[in-house]
Amino acid sequence: MIVPDEKIRLGTPVEGREIAVRAAEAALAKKAADPIVLELTGLTIVADYFVICSGESTTQVRAIAEHIEEELAKSGVKPLGIEGRTYSHWVLVDYGDVIVHVFEKETRAYYDLEKLWMDAKIIDVDKDTPDMGREDKRAVHP
Repeated sequence: MIVPDEKIRLGTPVEGREIAVRAAEAALAKKAADPIVLELTGLTIVADYFVICSGESTTQVRAIAEHIEEELAKSGVKPLGIEGRTYSHWVLVDYGDVIVHVFEKETRAYYDLEKLWMDAKIIDVDKDTPDMGREDKRAVHP
């Protein structure tokens, strides 16, 4: 759970899962490719959720990251830090319990965070599904 802090939150605290789902929705609004939310609870102390998506160009990567930041700010959720915006091959937006990774397509394939965190639970992110944020029923392991 994110600890309320006036610099980070306005009003009622927003839970990590909700932040992750909202970030993925914002990424989809900017036509991000293959957004995924990984629940890392119990696997690492770094974060409870990773949101991973990609863009076709550095311009799109930057636009996706900025849109996520703008949309979450409407709920009073501000990032603790942002890295990689200068070159925009991999923009990391840190929301404490949630870390958003916006990759350029080739960079995402190179680092393959989904494989690195293959033990994580996947939260389904499907632009055609009205109940986004439900847990994925697919097996995580083959």
